[in-house]
Amino acid sequence: MSLTVLSVVGARPQLVKLAPIASALAAEGHRHVIVHTGQHYDADLSDVFFTGLGIPDPDVHLGVGSGSHGVQTGAVMAALDPVLEAERPDWVLVYGDTNSTLAGAVSAVKQHLPVAHLEAGLRSFNRRMPEEHNRVLTDHAADLLLAPTKEAIRHLAAEGLGGRAVLTGDVMVDVCLRVRDAVLGGGAAEPALPEGIDPAQPYLVATLHRAENTDEPERLALLGEALANLPTQVALLAHPRLLARADQHGIKLGRGAVCVGRPLPYAGLVAAVLGSRGVVTDSGGLQKEAFLLGRPCTTLRTETEWPETLEGGWNELVPNPAALGQARWTAIATRSAPDTPRGTPYGDGRAAEAAVRALVEHSR
Repeated sequence: MSLTVLSVVGARPQLVKLAPIASALAAEGHRHVIVHTGQHYDADLSDVFFTGLGIPDPDVHLGVGSGSHGVQTGAVMAALDPVLEAERPDWVLVYGDTNSTLAGAVSAVKQHLPVAHLEAGLRSFNRRMPEEHNRVLTDHAADLLLAPTKEAIRHLAAEGLGGRAVLTGDVMVDVCLRVRDAVLGGGAAEPALPEGIDPAQPYLVATLHRAENTDEPERLALLGEALANLPTQVALLAHPRLLARADQHGIKLGRGAVCVGRPLPYAGLVAAVLGSRGVVTDSGGLQKEAFLLGRPCTTLRTETEWPETLEGGWNELVPNPAALGQARWTAIATRSAPDTPRGTPYGDGRAAEAAVRALVEHSR
């Protein structure tokens, strides 16, 4: 059976997940229509992933840009409606937990088109996070829930959605392991670390972008100070949101241990993490990438969607570094990788193939 699958993507993590799905669909001869919403319109967060991961160019670019959550979600829905009406695909495939995810799901169900949600069932149980709203609403709207972990399956079953769920593994593993092998084999360029970072000396890779960490000036200033006071170099790969908020609040990010640079293409990010002592982040994706790459992660949040990373000390949650005191914060952020085995809670690197099989098996 040959299908037409329409993928709705718009942000960096979705583009990474799109790469193995696009490859798996092509290998099976399915028609794949890629719609880029333009939620991330910065080239460092969008264009480089198409070129760096070998993703086909988008068939449609909606160009919605930035805006409040309601404005952005509504803009995607308004622009996507005529595309869905013209294509009438067998599946509308949405990825992750962004505004583009929710908008794609709602637009599709309003036109009675089947929706599949890749990375379904993740829960932080923090209802203040916009990503949590997007995940929950999308899962309850979708017809097929492609879950990356057994824990995600349990969450879906608890919400009465177990009958729509299929355990596929995590497509991020597919990409991460492939790129890791290319980097270690010398088939990828050296990472463009921020100016001032000496790669021959220990360094941490850091990212910071979530609203709860960047929107309140006092919170952002405290986190910036905590990073600046570390005794190890900090390569802060600055998301446009972080730069905008820091500029708005008059907060200097590049001071002390911190050197500020641009977001990296995916292979560059993998290389940077492999060369690092560890990761400090509030990103869900980077927590898991650190785990897969064998680097300790310190997560600047109260919770994680990826509880498997907490086992054995590979990831530690530190919502407030200032409350720990400098010595304890330094010990956590600069710790060495633990000796505990990581296992394979996210699958064997063939999740995209499993997802495509599920689409075929559950087609109407």
